[in-house]
Amino acid sequence: MIKVIINGCNGKMGKVLQEVIAAEEEVEIVAGVDIKQNPDVAYPIFSSVAQCTCEADVVIDFTIAKIVDQLLDDCVQKKIALVLCTTGLSPEQLKHVEEASKVIPIVQSYNMSLGINTLAKVLESIAPVLADAGFDIEIIEKHHNQKIDAPSGTAILLANTVNAALNNEYHYKYDRTTERAARDKKEIGISAIRGGTIVGEHNVIFAGQDEVLELTHQAHSKAVFAKGAVQAAKFLAKKENGRYTMRDVIA
Repeated sequence: MIKVIINGCNGKMGKVLQEVIAAEEEVEIVAGVDIKQNPDVAYPIFSSVAQCTCEADVVIDFTIAKIVDQLLDDCVQKKIALVLCTTGLSPEQLKHVEEASKVIPIVQSYNMSLGINTLAKVLESIAPVLADAGFDIEIIEKHHNQKIDAPSGTAILLANTVNAALNNEYHYKYDRTTERAARDKKEIGISAIRGGTIVGEHNVIFAGQDEVLELTHQAHSKAVFAKGAVQAAKFLAKKENGRYTMRDVIA
C-alpha cells in the first residue's frame, strides 16, 4: 500500500484527490497538510510536511507557487517523494526542484492529465512535418475566471514540446497588440482566455495554405488531474532519486 500525504488537502484539488484515492486499492491517505483543520476527514492534518508525524511514501501537492520552496525543503528533510502539480513556478523554483531531485524522486509536470501528456507525445511527431511544410503554429488555452497565472503551465508545456521538436528555433508570441507587423514564421502564438467555470481546454492549431489541423484537449472535471497525480504517486513508489515528468509516467 502506497501511503500518501495531500498537501493542500482542504483545497478544491485536495478534495478531488480524496475522492479519487478513496476508489484506489493500492493507495491510502495517511495525512493532510493545510492551514485549517477539517473534522470531516479521517486522517490527521498538519500545518506543514515538516511537522507531519505520519509515515508516508509520497506527498501530492496541488497548491500555490509561493509555498513550493518550503515544500521542497520539507520533503528533502524527510526523504519523502513528491508529486509536484502546482503551476506558475519561477525559473529559480524550477532550479530548486532540480536540486531537490538529487535527494528525492520528484514528478513535476505542468499538467497531470494522461490525455494532455499523450497529446504532447503526438505533437513531437507531427510538428516537424507540418512546420517544414510552412504551417503556422498557434496555441489557445481556456480556463475558469479564478485561475491567476496566464498563459497556463499546460500551454507552455505544449509550446515547449513543439519547440523542442523543431530544434528550439521558434520564439513565443503572447500579445499582438503592441506592434503592427506580419506574423513571423518562426513564432508560436500563445493566447489565454479566462471565464466562467471552464476546467481547462487547450487547442494546438497548425494553419497551412488552404488547410488547418487542430488538436484539442478538454478537461471536463478536475478528476482527470487527480487521477494522473495518483498514477504518478504509484510510479514514484518504485523510483530512485531524480526528476521525472508525466511523460515518464505514461511511458
